[in-house]
Amino acid sequence: MSQPSSTEKLLTHIRELQNELEREYTRRRAQFRYSLKNGRVVFEAEMRRRHREFRVRLGTFLRNTRPMVVLTAPVIYSLIIPFVLLDLFVTLYQAVCFPVYRIEKVKRADFIRVDRHHLAYLNALQKLHCVYCGYCNGLIGYVQEVAGRTEAYWCPIKHAARIGAHHAYYAQFVDYGDAEGFADGLAASRQHLTQVGVSGIDVKQQGQD
Repeated sequence: MSQPSSTEKLLTHIRELQNELEREYTRRRAQFRYSLKNGRVVFEAEMRRRHREFRVRLGTFLRNTRPMVVLTAPVIYSLIIPFVLLDLFVTLYQAVCFPVYRIEKVKRADFIRVDRHHLAYLNALQKLHCVYCGYCNGLIGYVQEVAGRTEAYWCPIKHAARIGAHHAYYAQFVDYGDAEGFADGLAASRQHLTQVGVSGIDVKQQGQD
């Protein structure tokens, strides 16, 4: 029986760390006295009452906001247009193309979480900010996962130089310049993508963190 490679050992260690992180999140839920019921956050009544005591009234919040911050708001929120278009086109792309290549589709709901507006210590404007950030950042994670599976299917080769950030499949890519290993690496990468659960890091767990 072959020994696991150094890459496989690292991925196993990453999964162990993710499991440990999830256990820590569970402890935090108990500390802040809330639970998840059918995907919805439910706080204990006493905790919600305490949260409302920390809420800054909207009028006070606006008075304490610098004028330049207000002026940048239209620029920030104008990005919702390209984000929504990106969401639409990427979702259409994987719906049409992934079944052809037998790549498991990415579950959009595993990445886009809009739940911070349930926090009673946020005022209406803060909740709007959190909804916007939750959608946009979740969308980026969703798009990266779709793009990562696409890259893993068509071109699973590491770059020559280090890159700032990479998706979960990159660690299993073939080394740059490894001509002999490319064909086998490509076949293995495609096989992983067509298996249930996909390869690399547990994507569903990532989306819940």
